[in-house]
Amino acid sequence: MVSGLESIQLGTVILIVVAGLAAGWVDAVVGGGGLIQLPAMLLVPGISPVQALATNKMGSIFGTTTSAVTYYGRVRPDLRTALPMAAIAMAGSFGGAALAANLPASVFKPIIVVALIAVALFTAFQPGIGELTKLRHAGHRHYVVACVIGGVIGFYDGMIGPGTGSFLIIALVSAMGYAFLEASAKAKIVNVATNAGALLFFVPHGAVLWGLGLLLGLANMAGGYLGARTAVRQGSKFIRIVFLVVVAALIIKLGSDVWQDNFT
Repeated sequence: MVSGLESIQLGTVILIVVAGLAAGWVDAVVGGGGLIQLPAMLLVPGISPVQALATNKMGSIFGTTTSAVTYYGRVRPDLRTALPMAAIAMAGSFGGAALAANLPASVFKPIIVVALIAVALFTAFQPGIGELTKLRHAGHRHYVVACVIGGVIGFYDGMIGPGTGSFLIIALVSAMGYAFLEASAKAKIVNVATNAGALLFFVPHGAVLWGLGLLLGLANMAGGYLGARTAVRQGSKFIRIVFLVVVAALIIKLGSDVWQDNFT
């Protein structure tokens, strides 16, 4: 069983750094970086699925924090919505991580594939969605909807992970009425909390490979910073296009997993 970097070949380390950089960029723009990063982690010889998930979270929290700070400095998202949503999401992520240690993700993957297909169709056939912020709820209802979204998607992130940022963004756009850019900024704040919630479970259980996680974190930071700057500069239309590409890739990846789990 691996414990860090000392037993990993140089080629694998380079692959993980490149995957971390790319995942940080994708995560900062639309989420879904786990689609790149988690499979790369599973290539490490001797690593268990729980170790891969935990170490992935350790690397991701560096990237999401960097992109959240970058977004905040340029977009100034409303923290009165983002912070309560993040707190609930952290609790949900802790619960999801606890379940991940005892229940195979294959149980939930068919449901997630159907949800992703619905998200892709909804976004593709409504080209005007997410261009401008037009809030759908006011007062306490606004915060209740935000916290429900945070709790449900936080639970998913702790349990499985890939696509969390994409789910957050489309929920903030479709259910709450935010533009893609502002939704991305809020999603990053919430994503920091979901990563932290999962780590609160994984760290005491010794599942994190620290050397690998910190290296992954540095790569994620660089990718997250570049991705957030790109998204702010290009705006909501660019984010929408990248979002559809990432969701399509998630559908292919998770759909393939479901097929292999059930028909091969």
